Amino acid sequence: MKINSNTIIIGKKVILVPYKKKHVEKYWKWMQSEEIREQTASEELTIEEEYENQESWFRDEHKITFIILDKDLLLDDEKDGNGYSNENDIKSMIGDVNIFFNEYEDEGTGELEVMIAESTSRRKGLAREALSIIMGYGIENLSTKKYIVKIGESNQPSIQMFKTMNFKQIGDANVFKEILLEFNNGDNNINLLNLKNNDNYKSLIFKNWE
Repeated sequence: MKINSNTIIIGKKVILVPYKKKHVEKYWKWMQSEEIREQTASEELTIEEEYENQESWFRDEHKITFIILDKDLLLDDEKDGNGYSNENDIKSMIGDVNIFFNEYEDEGTGELEVMIAESTSRRKGLAREALSIIMGYGIENLSTKKYIVKIGESNQPSIQMFKTMNFKQIGDANVFKEILLEFNNGDNNINLLNLKNNDNYKSLIFKNWE
């Protein structure tokens, strides 16, 4: 995460910020939900373990983690000229989006995960926008050539969302009842061009954490 440790990306509906210590308490409260742990294949941690986890991820060069902020939860006078002030992260944070570069995968392959933990922020296109942003970021800044995602076979809404984003299903469900989907950047970066032509990507603003 070192490479994005001070990167903020401002989109149309969401803002992506690095996972800092200030975010840990709310993140930990999310993970007390058995439903969320099951959906994310996560273990229940103590808050002390979550602080250790944040520090580990912050130092890990193979994990890219952004907290997702919902811009609708910020009032106009709480935003700076670009629509963001990091004093208001906690009340507007709704989930996270990640790229994992696993040693057992081919070089240039990133595994994606996205979570919208706040139920009132679901089904608004926020996960899709956050994914589009981080995928373009990975291709442009991290030489990512391929993305994969593993989703429980019962989670059909997520599977269909990824398929509409040019992910292709690879085979049938595995022994863990997960579906594997894959996104290739393609010849001449054609899929990067498609991402950058998306309205969610064209209007991005990049800034440094202050």
